[in-house]
Amino acid sequence: MTDRPFTILVLCTGNSARSILGEALFNHLGGNGVRAFSAGSKPKGVPHPGALRLLARRGIDTAAFRSKSWDAFTAPDSPPIDLAITVCGNAASEACPVFLGSPLKAHWGLPDPADVTGSEADVDAAFEETWHLLELRVRAFLALDRAAMDPRELQAGLAGIGAMDGAA
Repeated sequence: MTDRPFTILVLCTGNSARSILGEALFNHLGGNGVRAFSAGSKPKGVPHPGALRLLARRGIDTAAFRSKSWDAFTAPDSPPIDLAITVCGNAASEACPVFLGSPLKAHWGLPDPADVTGSEADVDAAFEETWHLLELRVRAFLALDRAAMDPRELQAGLAGIGAMDGAA
């Protein structure tokens, strides 16, 4: 058994909305046993303002969130990744970089709240819905008895979580 937390990398194309929310949720709900990061295949450069507003409403400090490339997690000094989760269809179909080790992989596709146009209230409502759908998945993951599961069982559990209501 290791003393290090279970590390999760949440991936999306732009790393500005869904993956940022996923990183925040895992770190907020996961306690000391989980450490999450996020990245994108074509990062936008900055988190979406709707994501930052939602995190601030939830009392989560937004200072550390930034949009970054998944290449940042392939260097020898990168944290080992135990699980890579794609949260958008584009990133799921792209060839993922080679991470050190052999992380489990899961796809939890969700509609992109960054695609919503309209008033700030409309955008915020879309981000709230995405937060809700991601929170259900993160809580389901955290409820898994990972220590009692072999990799095949854990992979099946991850697939089931990805198929939950709201999957895109």
